[in-house]
Amino acid sequence: MSTSKILKNASLVSLVLVSACASRPESIPASYVSHEKYVAGDCTRLATQMTDARAELTKVSALQDSKATGDAWGVFLILVPISKLTGDHAGDVAKWKGEVEAIDTAQIKNKCK
Repeated sequence: MSTSKILKNASLVSLVLVSACASRPESIPASYVSHEKYVAGDCTRLATQMTDARAELTKVSALQDSKATGDAWGVFLILVPISKLTGDHAGDVAKWKGEVEAIDTAQIKNKCK
């Protein structure tokens, strides 16, 4: 096998492995969450819910970021993205981003902002 063919195959394998890694939290889009479930709340309650939702988002984002870092090391050391074996928190990040957006929309509709 020629050197150029080996390099081409190695590049393709690297690309596949890197693309299989866990996403960074900032690159995960929000899931749709309807603001309707929050509109009935007053501004104080919405502020509390926003604080709680942002805290959850921060927590799951840190977990997801850790998975992405672990994947980078896993691919570097053993050519396997670890999160593909253990799972990641992308769904939770998307959910909490959606909750934050929904609460923000409810705050705007209720003229809390």
